[in-house]
Amino acid sequence: MRSLVFLALFVPAIFVPSIALAEAPNPQIDRLWRAKCSSCHGPDGKGATEQGKKMAVEDMTSPAWQAITDDKIKASVNDGLKREKGGVHQEMEAYKSKLRPEQVDGLVTYIRALKK
Repeated sequence: MRSLVFLALFVPAIFVPSIALAEAPNPQIDRLWRAKCSSCHGPDGKGATEQGKKMAVEDMTSPAWQAITDDKIKASVNDGLKREKGGVHQEMEAYKSKLRPEQVDGLVTYIRALKK
């Protein structure tokens, strides 16, 4: 009887949640996104925030945006952005000295998970 209780309680917890956990965002990276990125890019990466609209932030969920290479995303996070695009001034803070490389990699993974 104990074996059946053990199997019923623990075996599903071992196998089933591992699939869900693979898709769940890293909690630290999720907090980092909310703290550093979502004010412009939005919680969903669509850029539909007041600041995002003001700077014409692109929708990170679109196939065109998702075609950007990981290296280019990392460079933007590390070096920041300062440019005029379509008559709109776009500026993003550089995080190279503020984030560890694994945090930047985590943000890239987070951004990739935003795709439509």
